Amino acid sequence: MHVSHPRTTTPRTRRSVLLTAAAALAVAGPLISAPPSSAATPTTAEVSPHAAQTIDDIGASGAWWVNDLRNFDPKVQARVARLLFSSQGLDLSAYRYNIGGGGTGVSYAPRAPEDFLNDDGSYDWSKDGAGRYFLYAAAKYGVEDLIGFVNSAPAEWKTNNKSCGGYLKADSEQDFAKYVADVTDHFARQGVRLDYISPFNEPTNSFDSCGQEGMLVDPAQRDDIVRALGAEQRSRHQRTGIIADESTSTVKFNSEVPQWISQPGTAQYVAKLAHHTYDNPGDGDRAKVYETSKAAGKQSWSTEICCFGKGGTGWAQEYDPTIDGGLNLSRIIYKDFATAHDSAFQWWVALSEMIGSDPLAKNGDGWNDGLIYYDPDYRTNGNQTLYFTKRYYALGQYSKFVKPGAVAHNVTGAPDGVEVSAYDRDGTWVVVVNNHNSTDTALDVHFNSRSPLRATKAVRTSADENWADVARPSVRGGTMSATLAARSVTTYVLDRQGHGSTALTGALQGKQSGKCLTADASGTTITGCTGAAGQSWSFDAKGTLKGLNGYLTAGSSGLATAAATGDATQRWLLNSNGQIVNEATGKCLDVGGQATTDGSAVILYSCNGGTNEAWTRQ
Repeated sequence: MHVSHPRTTTPRTRRSVLLTAAAALAVAGPLISAPPSSAATPTTAEVSPHAAQTIDDIGASGAWWVNDLRNFDPKVQARVARLLFSSQGLDLSAYRYNIGGGGTGVSYAPRAPEDFLNDDGSYDWSKDGAGRYFLYAAAKYGVEDLIGFVNSAPAEWKTNNKSCGGYLKADSEQDFAKYVADVTDHFARQGVRLDYISPFNEPTNSFDSCGQEGMLVDPAQRDDIVRALGAEQRSRHQRTGIIADESTSTVKFNSEVPQWISQPGTAQYVAKLAHHTYDNPGDGDRAKVYETSKAAGKQSWSTEICCFGKGGTGWAQEYDPTIDGGLNLSRIIYKDFATAHDSAFQWWVALSEMIGSDPLAKNGDGWNDGLIYYDPDYRTNGNQTLYFTKRYYALGQYSKFVKPGAVAHNVTGAPDGVEVSAYDRDGTWVVVVNNHNSTDTALDVHFNSRSPLRATKAVRTSADENWADVARPSVRGGTMSATLAARSVTTYVLDRQGHGSTALTGALQGKQSGKCLTADASGTTITGCTGAAGQSWSFDAKGTLKGLNGYLTAGSSGLATAAATGDATQRWLLNSNGQIVNEATGKCLDVGGQATTDGSAVILYSCNGGTNEAWTRQ
C-alpha cells in the first residue's frame, strides 16, 4: 500500500490558538501473554542466556532541517550538534547525511538540497554548507557510523529531468555510481569517511507530487545500481558498505529484497539490508524480516520511521511532545530489536518544523516526524527556540547506553504492559524497560548468569522527568528488582564480574493448544503437559534446545532431534512474544494446521504472529 509520507506535504500555517495537552492515550496490549503483576507480586522476567544479534548503531537523519538551520545563529547550530552527538545529548552512534539531488522541480525549498554537480560535469564542493557542517560535527564528536543516503539522483540522469518522481535512466547508472563514489572520496579527503552509502530510498514511492526529492527504482533496477556502485567502490579501494533497499514497509522488504539480491554478483556488494516500518508491522511481518535477511545471509537494519500518533504506532497526523509519543517510539525500538532482530535503529529527521498550532502540546496540525522542533516562521519572527519532545529523551534511553558492539539478549515473561530488553557489552548489562501501565509496576529480572551483578545507574524519562537519575534497583541472587514508575522508560546499568551462564530448563507450552512440546519416537509433537521426560527442554548460552533424544534441529526434511553439531540449524531464539525462531532459517516452531489434539506435528513455518507459534516456558 502506498503511504502518504509527510515529506510530500507542504508546511502548515500555525494557528494562534494554543491547544492544551490531551489526556494520556491507551496503548496496545503486551507482546506476550504473562501472568498479571502488581507491585506486591512481581512477575520474574528471564534474560536469555543466549546472545541474539549484535547492535551496530542507533541514529537519526540529517535530511531537510539542515537547510533551515543554515539560517540560524552559529551558537544554535553548535548547540544542536551537541544535543545530537555529544555524551551530554543523544550521543548518537549513527548519522544519516542526505546526498542531495539538486532539488530540481521540488516545490518546498527546505526539501530541495543542493548537489555538488555543475552543468559541465565539474564539482562545486562549497555547496550544501549546512549539510556538511552537521556531517563534519558528527565526525568530530566521534559518531561511529556515518551514512550517506540518496533520495534522488541529480536531475540530468532522471527520466523526467527532475529531482522528484521519475526513474534513474538505465544508461546513467554508471554515471550515478561514479558521482556517489566521487562524493565519498571528497569527504574522505576532508577526514570524514562515510561508512555506508544508501543509493536509493523508498524505491516504490514516486514522490512525483514534488514536495520532496525521490525517485522510483523497480526491483529489476536495484541490483544494477548496487552492482554499478559496488564495482566503482571496489575499483577505488573504498571501504564504504552499501545498504539497501530502504523499503517503505516490511511487507515490501520481504517480497522485493529476494527479487534483486538473488541476481548474480549482487549480494557481494551489500553490507546491510535496510527497511522502514511505515506499515506498522505486527509480530509476523517483523519476524519475517529476520527470515528474509537470514535467507540472504545479511543483517537487517531499521533505517526510518516517524509520524505515528493518536494512541498507537500506526501512521497518523499528530504533533505529540508528551510521554505518549515517547513510549510509542520506545515500543517501536523494542519490537525492531526483539522481534525483527535488527542490528540498528535509525529515526527519521532529528529536527523538524512541523509543530502545528502549539509547540508545547498535542495538536492535530503538526507531525511526529522530529525529535526536536523549531518555529517554521523563524524567518519573519526571529524565533530560534528549540522545542523538545519526549521522543528525544526516549531515544536517548537507548542511544546513550546501548552502544555499538552491545549484544542483545531476549527477555521473556515480562508483566503485562511492560517491555524489557537487555544488552551485554564489555562486562556491563544495559536493561531498557518500557512501562505502558498507568500505575507503578513491580518488575523482577533474572539474569541467567553465574557472575555477580551490581547495579550502578538508573535513568528514567516519564511525564515529568527527562533522563532523571533515580533509585538503583536491588540485586540479589542474579535477580534485579525494581518498581517502574507509571508511563515511563527506564534504563538500568549493571556491572558484571566474570563470565558464565546457566541454562533455562522446563517444558514449553503452546499458547493456542495449551499442550507441551514433546520429543518422542514419533517425532516432535504436542501432547498434554504431564511432566514426562520428553517434555523437558534445556536452553543454554549456545542457543540449543536439548531434549530427551538430543538437540532440536531444523533438518532439510523438517524438525528432528540429533547429536550436537554446533551449527545454526540447532540454534534458537526465544523471542519475547513467544516465538521460537531457528537461526539458520529464520522460521518459527509452529503447530501445523493450528491443531490442538495430542500427537499433532510441530513444524518449521514462516513466522506469522499466530498463537500456534507462541510458546511459554513452564
